[in-house]
Amino acid sequence: MDAPEKIVVIVTHGPDHAELATIPFVMAAGSLASDVELVMAFQAEGVELLTKGGVDGVQAKGFPVLAELMQTVQDLGGQLLGCSPCLEGRALTEADLREGVEVIGAARLIAEVTSATTTLTY
Repeated sequence: MDAPEKIVVIVTHGPDHAELATIPFVMAAGSLASDVELVMAFQAEGVELLTKGGVDGVQAKGFPVLAELMQTVQDLGGQLLGCSPCLEGRALTEADLREGVEVIGAARLIAEVTSATTTLTY
């Protein structure tokens, strides 16, 4: 039996860039709806989306509300991984993050990317 498809979506834009922060979640929800395993990795400003309330009020023109998209991704089993150094650089701790976020280092991200069928970066 073939290994299941897996996609890693790397998010580098935060709430100040609504469209670039939202598109990865649209792609993620579509992947999960297509039975593709999904891992979302947040780096740079993207980690700000992982904070409690970090997506509140974010909506790009023509797209669903980001908070709803993020909840859908989590409800469908998508993994949300936050870059440890990026979080530390912003003085964010695990206590600042929404439930279900896993803090990771470079080795874990490399393992996820090298085991993926496809990687997208936004």
